[in-house]
Amino acid sequence: MNSPKTIYVGTDHAGYEMKEQFKKHLTEKSIKFVDLGCFSMDAVDYPDIAREVCEKVNEDQNSYGVLFCGSGIGMSITANKMQGIRAALCNSEEMAKLSRQHNKANVLCIGSRLTPLDLALKMFDIFYVTEFEPVERYVRRVEKVMALDKGMKGAKIQDRC
Repeated sequence: MNSPKTIYVGTDHAGYEMKEQFKKHLTEKSIKFVDLGCFSMDAVDYPDIAREVCEKVNEDQNSYGVLFCGSGIGMSITANKMQGIRAALCNSEEMAKLSRQHNKANVLCIGSRLTPLDLALKMFDIFYVTEFEPVERYVRRVEKVMALDKGMKGAKIQDRC
């Protein structure tokens, strides 16, 4: 298993309390992390935090990002605007597993107002240890997503089923 060396963590004010509990979980598991904010319940703009986390994930290819906000939607939309990022907004353990296995997700997004803490921690644990399955169809699909990410026209959409 090639678990990432570092987890870059970020949140807006709505996810602050969950992020603080999440950091305790990482510490208990001896998982290295970097907290990129926010650092209080004071209102912040989630795109600023998502950008910073995603930039770090892109710099450190052996890392993951975890983003929290109230619904998880804002963070996931913003993260997926960043080149090289495949962010997955998950609300079940199976989604966390499949986001890694089939989509090679590198950022986990969690809605802190919609997800119980115990589920959020379980989703992360699964996301962290699940490897991408290099099955031909998954590889092909991830390559197409990454080609679109780079604005390449060669990313033909086919096999519509």
